Amino acid sequence: MESYALLIAATLNAGTVLALAALGLLINEKAGVVNLGAEGMMLCAAIAGFACVVHTGNDWLGFAAGMGAGAVLAAIFGVLVIWLNTNQYATGLALSLFGVGFSAFVGIGYVQEKLPERPNYEIPFLADIPLLGPAFFKQHPLVYGAILLVLALIWFLYRSRTGLVLRAVGESPASAHALGYSVRLIRLAAVVAGGALCGLAGAYISVSYTPLWVEGMVAGKGWIALALTTFATWRPARVLLGAYLFGGVTMLQFHLQSMGVEVPSQLLTALPYIATIVVLALISRNPTWIRVNMPASLGKPFYPSF
Repeated sequence: MESYALLIAATLNAGTVLALAALGLLINEKAGVVNLGAEGMMLCAAIAGFACVVHTGNDWLGFAAGMGAGAVLAAIFGVLVIWLNTNQYATGLALSLFGVGFSAFVGIGYVQEKLPERPNYEIPFLADIPLLGPAFFKQHPLVYGAILLVLALIWFLYRSRTGLVLRAVGESPASAHALGYSVRLIRLAAVVAGGALCGLAGAYISVSYTPLWVEGMVAGKGWIALALTTFATWRPARVLLGAYLFGGVTMLQFHLQSMGVEVPSQLLTALPYIATIVVLALISRNPTWIRVNMPASLGKPFYPSF
């Protein structure tokens, strides 16, 4: 029973990383922008957050630093693709490559650094419930924050006027422009907000999820988060469920190893990426389903007059 509680807890923890990043990318894509630079932004945010905690001892300042790093990189990406009309895919890939190299360079001096003792979070009384307590009520506040973020995003996108305008920009930028909305500014705001969430995910990895700095420690989670938005058909609730699914697959390798299952470690390590490929292949078999849910202007060139 205890091992299953630990597996559930680890799944929620791992899924939170993917959920935060994927929700940020979902905001981008709802506005019609594809940002392939999530991996690079998360790496830069990871080293920014880790370095901040090393020097200040405050985790929340570290998360703020990670969000700031992600937002700045996303703003640069946004200016390039929205105002200078560079190719979204090429610019995103360049941002990802830049983030990998820059974080490795900046993080050289932090490889051996250690963070202060990590706090133990738990909800009083509920944490003592057998099985449910260790599984659900001894989590980092950001685990619950990701769930609240999903609820807030659902309300924002489908119940608020601002969310309606954001979706209009993604569905029909010409119509939004005709109504007097600045398509460029709205898209830039969406890109920066998405970058901040990717930054929060990156900082969460280095500050809480695995509290250390190692070059390339994001390990493809940015790409999985990008695939997750398509898997979830651009719906926040489905993003969260998908994140937990992929998080569970990631943690399953450690659970199987602890149970003594004779499976090659290389195969277990590859499980999350195999699951990503399988899911995308299954979804791609029904292109109509994707086309119905995908924002109409997603990834299309921008109109200079906007």
